[in-house]
Amino acid sequence: MLRHQFLRLAAAFLLVPAIASAAPATGEPVWFGVSGPLTGQNAQYGAQWKAGFDLAVEQINANGGIQGRPLSYVFEDSQSDPRQAVALAQKFVGDKRIRIELGDFSSPASMAASPIYQRAGLVQLGFTNSHPEFTKGGDFIWSPSISQADAQPLLADLAVTTLGFKRVAVLFLNTDWGRTSRDVFVKAAEARGAQVVVAEGYQPDEKDFRSTLVRVRDANPDGLVLISYYPDGALIAGQVRNVGLKQPIAASGSVYSPKFIELGGGAVDGIHTNTAFFPEEPRAEVQEFVTRFRARYGKEPDAFNAYAYDAVVYAAAALNHAGPDADRRAVRDAFYKIHDLPSVIFGKANFDPQTRRVIGVKSVNLVVTGGKWTVAPAASKASVASSR
Repeated sequence: MLRHQFLRLAAAFLLVPAIASAAPATGEPVWFGVSGPLTGQNAQYGAQWKAGFDLAVEQINANGGIQGRPLSYVFEDSQSDPRQAVALAQKFVGDKRIRIELGDFSSPASMAASPIYQRAGLVQLGFTNSHPEFTKGGDFIWSPSISQADAQPLLADLAVTTLGFKRVAVLFLNTDWGRTSRDVFVKAAEARGAQVVVAEGYQPDEKDFRSTLVRVRDANPDGLVLISYYPDGALIAGQVRNVGLKQPIAASGSVYSPKFIELGGGAVDGIHTNTAFFPEEPRAEVQEFVTRFRARYGKEPDAFNAYAYDAVVYAAAALNHAGPDADRRAVRDAFYKIHDLPSVIFGKANFDPQTRRVIGVKSVNLVVTGGKWTVAPAASKASVASSR
């Protein structure tokens, strides 16, 4: 396909409703595989992914699919467990129908599987994999996720510069992702003049945080930072005040979801975070996506819905460029040719050919107010940092 044809089709996927000149896709499907959690403690993320996937696939197929053929996918349950992610990688690379793989949810699970995808020459698009080392697994390993090397300095800007934390306590999920995020955050916070007075890890299945929170309280911080997902972040918020901690809280963008408020109730009121996706952003790509999502599901989308939607858009663009019968290497090569692809998260998306991550990181600061995410008054405009 010529470059202008590729860009025209890519824009149609995201922004343009099905029109008479774009016949619905028919024939043998073009397949991608998904490794992600459908059961287990991260099952809610798999459900959010599926909503985003289905919306994108439906729209792409209404606009002609992959050069006239329908796009479809196989979603296999990994529970975001590294061992299961490895088994699924072996299954996908052995299935010649699969042109590209999306997932897994957590960076540890994805990184355990990456060597299999790399050796077999099947693109692994880790669209929620923010570990800075993820894409170093090889030239078939790509990610439109914001690296923690970029996200944590933005969280430090929020906590130290905007909210004024000088003595900071950090609670972090004690996984490779959480420890790496903690290290980047601590360095960034100290560079901004703050002192990290305590950093406490917790296990993914932990439910009672009171003893940890007592140690945090005794360190006498003036602000608390959570490097958490929204289920554990909400649980921590529900126990903070019980041990006498009254300091303000900032949390990593991984807590941003309506579910965080649903699970945490009044305990999460006043918690700050930052995110690359906010449904009230007026940008055309965002509002088109939000309108479609509300019409199909009757609720507000969150960042995980948006990341999943965008991931299918990227995959479809590469498949359209390579062609529905192209080999897997041609699909990989097509990612190098993606240029200014309309996306919900990034606007016009471009991949850095060296890091294989989307270029450009933006973040809007939010706060929970009255049971709703709102733009934080002190930071009503999105702050922008260059991608590393």
